[in-house]
Amino acid sequence: MKLVLLMAITLDGKIAKHSNQLANWTSKADKKMFVAETKKAGVIVMGENTYNTIGKPLPDRLNIVLSQEPEKKENIPGSLEFIKATPKEIVALLEKRGFETAILGGGATVNGSFLKENLIDEIWLTIEPKIFGDGLSLFNGADVDLNLELISTATKIEENVLQVRYRVIK
Repeated sequence: MKLVLLMAITLDGKIAKHSNQLANWTSKADKKMFVAETKKAGVIVMGENTYNTIGKPLPDRLNIVLSQEPEKKENIPGSLEFIKATPKEIVALLEKRGFETAILGGGATVNGSFLKENLIDEIWLTIEPKIFGDGLSLFNGADVDLNLELISTATKIEENVLQVRYRVIK
């Protein structure tokens, strides 16, 4: 199974100002691409803070939410599953369920945990024309030294908005 990290970032590499910030700062083109790619994959994996900023399951795909207390949450079969598991366990579960591709959708700590375990195959970044200065970096808690291979050069997806795609060299 291929795991693709799909994130919007500011020019200074931030994914949000704080863990509760809504993704209302990203472009319409990024949102449209995000919806299309997550529906195509059929599954998105995210942390509980990210899910809470969205506020509801994303329709027409399985939402896997990493949670420290999944027993306190209400699952919706085929749509929303709260899970307490390691990144390797999540990937094994999705492979067992027949997914060929999964989208990793944040936040910084979840991204970092999957990166640290060397489970991310590709990184797709939408670079938005913003600078936050302070804020959440793309990865938290991952002291790694990985090399990447460019899959596609920066593609203009909207005025002033670029997308770049890399493959993680393993």
